Amino acid sequence: MQLIVDRNFTKQDYTTDKLATAEYDNCTFIDCNFNEAVLNSVVFTQCRFEGCNLSNAKTGATAFKEAVFTNCKLLGLNFSAAEQFLFAAGFDGCYMQLASFYKMKLKGTKFINCHLEDADFTEADLTGAAFKDCDLRNAVFDRTILEKADLRTAKNYTIDPEGNRLKKAKFSREGLPGLLHKYNIDIE
Repeated sequence: MQLIVDRNFTKQDYTTDKLATAEYDNCTFIDCNFNEAVLNSVVFTQCRFEGCNLSNAKTGATAFKEAVFTNCKLLGLNFSAAEQFLFAAGFDGCYMQLASFYKMKLKGTKFINCHLEDADFTEADLTGAAFKDCDLRNAVFDRTILEKADLRTAKNYTIDPEGNRLKKAKFSREGLPGLLHKYNIDIE
């Protein structure tokens, strides 16, 4: 596999020109369009994505190793189809509606100021993850491990304490309705 190191890619449109199947190491992608692009078997190691659109990109066996996404559009991106071995990513200011993290190991992952509406975290391991200033409206948490996770500044979440592992997770008082939603009680 071809190795591409320390390169910057700016305003590339990978919807028309396919990204070469290669290992990208310490590369930066700025304002690139990967909308519905096929990224199967591409390896991104310590790469940065800034202002990119990766909505509905195909990620079969794609490796994200210490990838950072900043101000990216990741609508419907199926991270659970990506290579899980050594998966590590951080997200800041990203629009991630309908993103899937089904059964993923996301220990310590940081989601900062992200829009995660309808995201799927079913059976994911989010031990020690942080959701700082994130909107989690209709995000799915089912049999999810949220031990030591920090949701103090997250909003609009609905998490069933009986159907998820929450030991030592951090929540704010304002977030209590999202934990008690299933009981259909009024909190004033």
